[in-house]
Amino acid sequence: MGSWLETPDGWTGRMFQVVICLMIASVPVAQSWSKEGHVLTCRIAQDLLEPEAVGAIKNLLPDYADGDLSSLCSWPDQVRHWFKYRWMNSLHFIDTPDLACTFDYARDCKNDKCVAGGISNFTSQLLHYREGTSDRRYNMTEALLFLSHFMGDIHQPMHVGFTSDEGGNTIQVHWFKRKSNLHHVWDRDIILTTLADFYNRDMRIFQQDLQTNFTKGIWDDDISSWGDCHDLFSCPTKYATESISLACKWGYKGVHQGDTLADDYFSSRMPIVAKRIAQGGVRLAMFLNRVFGEHNQQITGPI
Repeated sequence: MGSWLETPDGWTGRMFQVVICLMIASVPVAQSWSKEGHVLTCRIAQDLLEPEAVGAIKNLLPDYADGDLSSLCSWPDQVRHWFKYRWMNSLHFIDTPDLACTFDYARDCKNDKCVAGGISNFTSQLLHYREGTSDRRYNMTEALLFLSHFMGDIHQPMHVGFTSDEGGNTIQVHWFKRKSNLHHVWDRDIILTTLADFYNRDMRIFQQDLQTNFTKGIWDDDISSWGDCHDLFSCPTKYATESISLACKWGYKGVHQGDTLADDYFSSRMPIVAKRIAQGGVRLAMFLNRVFGEHNQQITGPI
């Protein structure tokens, strides 16, 4: 792993800042966790970062971001149809065999071309951060943004869905009275309905609730298991396995083409979405703290 994501041109931070501004201004957002989902994931992560990681991220982000990772967590969606990044479309999701409800890396992530492979490869790139600007094989700013974004994607259950329906994208439904599809329901509709119904559309209050749930609330007893992995490079397989299991049990279950999904679906699935956003944030912080912290020498890179 690693060679297909090398960046030989080694953009400077200033050049990246100019290009990223142009891209954000002119590219529509593609399907993924909604902007809100990615912002929440990255805000939760940022609040859990150790000083070494905070400093590294501030150094890598464009000046106008002022060290705020969440302000650019949706950037990979905004550039995914640009020629330079078009080949990376497959890194946002995983297609699994219909009804198998399992993830197998060798079967479902050939040549590392899936979101689990993307996380591992960009993590591997960031391990070179301490080598400084003399190592120009990788664009560290892009690696940081792609890792942060893909950590959100892999926790969205329908991003690890069935091949034939493209993770629910071809299953047309109504979300209450509005036309949607099953993938978009999980990407955005559930989040926006949650914000509107319970938080007066205030993401900060929603974020506080998520953080309370894993610090002293309903997930407090569970959070210690969120970081369980043999090593960082085995973690994406765990996360993808969780997502396809949830997609089968909660995403696809009981849903048919043309269905109207409303209160019952929303009330039973909203807690799943909320927990996955929180898990993505906690786990992203774990990755960034390990990669940029003093203990990163203990990380064994992928073979």
